[in-house]
Amino acid sequence: MDDQLKDFIHYLLVEKGLAKNTIISYERDLKSYLKYLKSEEKITSLEKVQRMQIVQFLGFLKKQGKSSKTLARHIASLRAFHQFLLREKAVGHDPSVHIETPQMERSLPKVLNMQEVETLLDLPESKDHFGLRDKAMLELLYATGIRVSELIGLNTGDAHLTMGFVRCIGKGNKERIVPIGKTASEALERYLSEGRGKFVSKKHRDEALFLNHHGKRLSRQGFWKILKRLAQEAGIEKELTPHTLRHSFATHLLENGADLRAVQEMLGHADISTTQIYTHVTKTRLKDVYSQYHPRA
Repeated sequence: MDDQLKDFIHYLLVEKGLAKNTIISYERDLKSYLKYLKSEEKITSLEKVQRMQIVQFLGFLKKQGKSSKTLARHIASLRAFHQFLLREKAVGHDPSVHIETPQMERSLPKVLNMQEVETLLDLPESKDHFGLRDKAMLELLYATGIRVSELIGLNTGDAHLTMGFVRCIGKGNKERIVPIGKTASEALERYLSEGRGKFVSKKHRDEALFLNHHGKRLSRQGFWKILKRLAQEAGIEKELTPHTLRHSFATHLLENGADLRAVQEMLGHADISTTQIYTHVTKTRLKDVYSQYHPRA
């Protein structure tokens, strides 16, 4: 069974071209599934798996307190795995066919208001190369709405400042071009001319746009630590994640009359229904404003 999982992961990487984090998620889910089959169901061949074993595995996860979102993700992983095995003729049936995905409550994304964004973006001091880098990263995130994984994946050749855009590689290895505004361009240009060179190491000649103090590509964890520190310094009490600026970018665009399709393209969403969540955010904010300021609300 472990060999079949390796074949599936190889398929996701080479043929499907999925993002590294997505593949890690699939592998983690499926390893827990195979471990359950071996230890709890005493199954050593995937040919012997029936629908009942999958239902019992999901019940096992539920007893552990896993959320509906986590259960839905596991089901998606199991379906993809069993469909792959059937296509490869490694098994004769797919036991995941009639497994229902649990209903999920779709929570609205957390966003910053304009004042909070201004406070956060103005915080990094440009007195040294660390401040120049942090300023450029935050400005670029809010200006483009790109994911943090896309931000740290940028190389120096991906920023076209004279043309006013960045080229990034998103989910499914898909390339997209996203425009950047004047403020972000200026912050990025200053970082490139005055800051990045001080990060470059003689040992490492990394083409990454944003580098850490070792001269290597900045990691997600590294960026998260920087954001957490700056949020504390800015006095922002809201729950802040690396995705918050992306959510704020989309919400503020729609609040100011941007076309939903254009926002979808800039965010790199395959399905417009994913982008539509932000229209609910703007409606909620309108309600809050109405309740606060209308005399007969």
